Amino acid sequence: MSLSIRNQLPGTVTAVTPGEAMATVELRLAGGRHLTAAITREAADDLSLAAGSAVRALVKSTEVALATGPVEGLSVRNRLPGSVTAVTAGGAMASVSVAVDGAELTAVITRRSAEELGLSAGVPVVALIKSTEVSLATA
Repeated sequence: MSLSIRNQLPGTVTAVTPGEAMATVELRLAGGRHLTAAITREAADDLSLAAGSAVRALVKSTEVALATGPVEGLSVRNRLPGSVTAVTAGGAMASVSVAVDGAELTAVITRRSAEELGLSAGVPVVALIKSTEVSLATA
């Protein structure tokens, strides 16, 4: 199956916490970082997720926010430090490639934000991803 989602991060499930309607799934990415996905309990059951399951975390590039400074006081669970490898700016939007532990994430943000943050190759950033924006696919 081919997908249009650019961000596909391989990982291994370390824990599944089921709730009444939703489940949180903790992952260890290939580079060692941790990621949390909040998916429906039905989806977790359908995928037969358990500790040790190989998965791909899928995140749309429009759901990745970037910070260039300390990140505190946010409810965003996933904070992946990395560095910018490329910025492609268009008229209104910019596509920012970020190296994160041997993987590459793409964030699509406004051009103005990219300019105000001073984003260019080599700039350290933190990629922010809400757990509800992480989908999972079995490998």
